[in-house]
Amino acid sequence: MRMNKLLFALMLLSCCISQTHAADKSNKEKADSIKTGWNFGALPAVSFDTDLGFQYGALINLFNYGDGKRFPAYNHSLYFEVSRFTKGSGVYRFYYNSDQLFKNFDFSLDLTYLPDQANDFYGFNGFESVLNKTWEDDQSNEYKSRMFYKMQQNLFRFKVDLQHKIGDSHFKWVAGFNLLNFSIGSVDIDRLNKNKDPEDMLPSVESQPGLYEKYKAWNIIQKEEANGGFVPELKAGIVFDSREIKVNPMKGIWSEAVITTVPEFLGAESGFTRLSLTHRQYFTIIKNDLSFAYRLGWQQTIAGKVPFYCEPQMVTTAMTGYATVGLGGSRYLRGARRNRVYGDGVVYGNLELRWKFARMNFINQKFYWGLNGFMDFGRVTKNIDFKVPTSATEPMSNYFNPGAEKMHGTYGAGLRIAMNQNFVIALDYGVAMNKQDGDTGLYIGLHYLF
Repeated sequence: MRMNKLLFALMLLSCCISQTHAADKSNKEKADSIKTGWNFGALPAVSFDTDLGFQYGALINLFNYGDGKRFPAYNHSLYFEVSRFTKGSGVYRFYYNSDQLFKNFDFSLDLTYLPDQANDFYGFNGFESVLNKTWEDDQSNEYKSRMFYKMQQNLFRFKVDLQHKIGDSHFKWVAGFNLLNFSIGSVDIDRLNKNKDPEDMLPSVESQPGLYEKYKAWNIIQKEEANGGFVPELKAGIVFDSREIKVNPMKGIWSEAVITTVPEFLGAESGFTRLSLTHRQYFTIIKNDLSFAYRLGWQQTIAGKVPFYCEPQMVTTAMTGYATVGLGGSRYLRGARRNRVYGDGVVYGNLELRWKFARMNFINQKFYWGLNGFMDFGRVTKNIDFKVPTSATEPMSNYFNPGAEKMHGTYGAGLRIAMNQNFVIALDYGVAMNKQDGDTGLYIGLHYLF
């Protein structure tokens, strides 16, 4: 049973609420003060998972505002996160962003290592792959394994992006490269079973193969890509950005068209090219307090073959979290299971109503509290091509439902606590509209979704 960071969330909210009661109207005037120099926000990373163990660690985001003349725009942002689960998974990340390091250029660098003992894998093409929850339920007569829809994935990422404004317009060109190295394999059951009582132990992969092992046996996941590989990605595109601030703008447009290519001559398992279009727009409903924001996106392979492990990676010019996978989970389809919608082309959308309902000054920093209501949706637009296997031992309808793909939808609400408009603690609770996508999801992290 997952606790999903709920205990920590309640502790965090309790501490912050006690400070809100101490605020008064005079703080609203103080909130207009300008920040200068270095400021930072820090947050412990705490959660628990029955099979992965206890998560422990911390993250910190440092901001440099210089002389404050550009506030709330910052000169430099440095983000560090180190967290681990007691049974092996973890997040190790450094992210840097600045438009002052190189004059007239917006520069970002990401260096991340993500070892994941139990990465979600539900098959290809959304609803065309059947989700059988009873196979994961150790109290069910149909139980197979709590790890049935899991595989091990270790990902190393080095990413550099550069943007440059075109004249005095809102347009920018963007270029970058992304080096990804995936190591894929079966879940290390022996490690997860360590110190477990016999009745809680997971069955071995040999006695009860999971979906990843079955896809390999059926040759849906081909031998040459089954264990991962190296993905050197080159990127170029154009961005239109008329937002008045980067984080939670009240007005403006942020749109981009990006093409990425992975050439074989740089060492890739296979070459491919993808096109991504994203449009984000922000509207003020009540000045300074209430806004409506939406994001629409489409991403599709236009040449070559994408290895299965790279299909969930979403193309973006700005990373607001350590992971850029979709659809499903905290970044694109909140409430649906992570990686639930796996396709060679996807379309998605997010609608949010954002309300800043309280402001305060505390420890010489500016804070505001926000509430969000949201609806997320998406679906596969281009299937991953494979032949449905036949079997004399089990019905394939337990795994495949050709032609079933349609729009996936979730809805929910969220809380934001923002310091100096840039460091944003985020809590979202999403509900899946279709039980084939899961049930609910609770997510604690940083930043607005877009």
